[in-house]
Amino acid sequence: MLYPELFKQLEAVRWSMDKDIPWERFDASLLSDEQAQTIKMNAITEWAALPATEMFLRDNRDDSDFSAFMSVWFFEEQKHSLVLMEYLRRFRPELVPTEEELHAVRFEFDPAPALETLMMHFCGEIRLNHWYRRAAEWHSEPVIQAIYETLARDEARHGGAYLRYMKRAMQKFGDEARAAFAKVGVLMASARRTAQALHPTNLHVNASLFPRDTIQSRLPDPAWLEQWLDKQIQFDAVWETKVVERILHNMSLLMERSFASVQELNRFRKEVTASLASKASPQAANAATHAAV
Repeated sequence: MLYPELFKQLEAVRWSMDKDIPWERFDASLLSDEQAQTIKMNAITEWAALPATEMFLRDNRDDSDFSAFMSVWFFEEQKHSLVLMEYLRRFRPELVPTEEELHAVRFEFDPAPALETLMMHFCGEIRLNHWYRRAAEWHSEPVIQAIYETLARDEARHGGAYLRYMKRAMQKFGDEARAAFAKVGVLMASARRTAQALHPTNLHVNASLFPRDTIQSRLPDPAWLEQWLDKQIQFDAVWETKVVERILHNMSLLMERSFASVQELNRFRKEVTASLASKASPQAANAATHAAV
């Protein structure tokens, strides 16, 4: 099991909201109304760990190890929402999200393949680490800078934990896991080709609720994410390249094969998919023969 070891590792570096956040350094002159509004939106977005955890537990009922790890991930992600709300409570109380605003992002996600979901959230942690690092640079108020730097480190550690479960899945499922991880890796590393930010909170997850079936679509300001990325923290091509490089680097380590570009990862995906299809063909033929008899 991975859970006991991961618990110890994350417990050893867990930060205290009271002791490790430099609340006393707050400088009101360095926090604009525009910046404070983005903190509110991020606080609500982080609350979406709640429905994500419900999804993970539902879709991984056969995996008690990973489900147990969710207790750590869920705690730390909800703590992210809490520390952002605490910042607002102390310094901009009129912007603290209401319970109704928080509850709006709790809705059921459609069932999805567990391996693909795991890879999607691994990439999401990488992306969020970079978003928060950039947010820390954009802000000038010292306390919120420290908070975003703290959250960024958490997201990086979560990505590392997911990677451990991905390695375990490859040992267990072989090419099925490789194909799933490569498929989602190609998608999540191709954000420059899409009109929207590729992150789990910005993807459609419940067909019956479309188009209000993304986390971002259920925020008080559904358009805030694109504004935050493009106009405020200016998550430009340089930063997007850093995300892609981290995804490709980790895929190279995971697959024990170097991927210098998304195109190379996509070629690998096609190779593994073809291999799976060739292995399945004799079984399908045998099944058809028995059915005919």
